[in-house]
Amino acid sequence: MQILKNHWQLISATLLIFLAWNTPIVLPLKFLIVFMHELAHGLAALITGGSIVEISLSPQQGGYAITRGGSRFLILSAGYIGSLLIGATLLLVALHTKWDRAVLGAFGVVMLLVTAFYVRSLFPLIFCIVTGVGLLAIARYLDRAVSDMVLRIIGLTSLIYVPYDIFDDTIARSGQRSDAYMLAEEFGGPTIFWGGLWLILSLAVIAMCLRYGIGQSTNFKFGKAARE
Repeated sequence: MQILKNHWQLISATLLIFLAWNTPIVLPLKFLIVFMHELAHGLAALITGGSIVEISLSPQQGGYAITRGGSRFLILSAGYIGSLLIGATLLLVALHTKWDRAVLGAFGVVMLLVTAFYVRSLFPLIFCIVTGVGLLAIARYLDRAVSDMVLRIIGLTSLIYVPYDIFDDTIARSGQRSDAYMLAEEFGGPTIFWGGLWLILSLAVIAMCLRYGIGQSTNFKFGKAARE
């Protein structure tokens, strides 16, 4: 009962996301997590000395990142776990800091910069511009409470979406051409091995986030304190 009392808002938000999972309400969030997935591929390329050629999304919740150079192993491995870490970081920022507006605004800027340099197709172009501008507008013009809630929702959606996506793409449909499939092609081992490894890692990240990052209470304080 104490857990429910101290975390009822977070639990309620998680349940609402689950209930609306297959509705158009959650669809923009799914596209955003796919964007984070492809961005993680691109960041891995940049960090390991490579470059990004193009990033794209599809209306079917797919996407791709074309990179050049860098560590192929790390680039292929970065998508699922990288997007999960981005989502977990956004959630923890919302729960434990007052940087909500700055982080949400920075995320919006990153989306617009990625769009300007690496997005070529119409659908991701529209989605990324509208979302990036929307995040900037929320951070600039609305109360900090709204930025906090947006970060929480993005983070929670990432924690839900990534393990499901790993299982669906790499284990349930292991014959499909996925990150794990390409990793198996290039470095050996069955697709299901890499998918299973990523699934275990994703669950470990979520467990650590819940155990060490949530704290005694995650309930948002409304009123004056929330707007400071």
